[in-house]
Amino acid sequence: MGVDLATVGKVNDEMLQKVRAGNGFIAALDQSGGSTPKALGLYGIGDDAWSTDEEMFDLMHAMRSRIMTSPAFTGDRVLGAILFEQTMDRQVEGRGTADYLWSVKQVVPFLKVDKGLADVFDGVQLMNPISHLYELCTRARELGVFGTKMRSVIQRADVIGVRGVVEQQFWIAAEIISAGLVPIIEPEVDIHSPEKEAAEGLLRDSILEQLEALPADQTVMLKLSIPTVDDFYTELIAHPRVLRVVALSGGYPRDEANERLSRNHGMIASFSRALTEGLSAGQSDAEFDATLGATIDGIYAASIT
Repeated sequence: MGVDLATVGKVNDEMLQKVRAGNGFIAALDQSGGSTPKALGLYGIGDDAWSTDEEMFDLMHAMRSRIMTSPAFTGDRVLGAILFEQTMDRQVEGRGTADYLWSVKQVVPFLKVDKGLADVFDGVQLMNPISHLYELCTRARELGVFGTKMRSVIQRADVIGVRGVVEQQFWIAAEIISAGLVPIIEPEVDIHSPEKEAAEGLLRDSILEQLEALPADQTVMLKLSIPTVDDFYTELIAHPRVLRVVALSGGYPRDEANERLSRNHGMIASFSRALTEGLSAGQSDAEFDATLGATIDGIYAASIT
């Protein structure tokens, strides 16, 4: 497949058009070291199944590969997939993971680049420093990755804290754009926060301020908690510097996440735990594919409203 460069930075134009205009959602397959044991446990693999981190990540890659190779997982309904760095560096059916996703499944690959969260300060958790980010992004682009994802967390409606989260996200996004990738900016608002609605107001205003300062040839994506007020992020969805606004499930059960998302027009899913809910290592391939297919159908339906 030939690579055409877009006017938006150096990204693959075919991928760009799919993300911009395609129907579907983005699968978050980016559980990292800290969240891997929990993800495996929910999949039916206990921590007695491995004795080293390498064995643990082998099991996690097998789970992710089973999802990606399932006949239910195709670009008809799944626009993109977010990968952990180790997943990007591994293979699926003899191909590099990013190459497999795009060449075989027509699913656009993204890479999680953050290195976890700092301690709570001013009601938020900023990202830890990301060392060698430009080099990582350059390598990811060479492997066929389209964009990145990085997560911060907002727990309270603190003006200074929320502004700090957004400024850090956009500052790092500029370096990612310079490396030829499209950043997904993810300032998650904790769904359990008693100040969730107020925090979302501060977040929307801060993001709009940063978007207005972006050069005309720069584009970002946003990954946000499903808002308390329906269609609260309409202005962000319509902004010319925003390629797509995607939603994280944030801990809502999948059915509730789908129902809430369906009321937010133009916002599509980027679910992690909600995507793998109900999948088990002990299922036959037919059972696994049927469960995954039903899940994908539900998330897809909620994403095309």
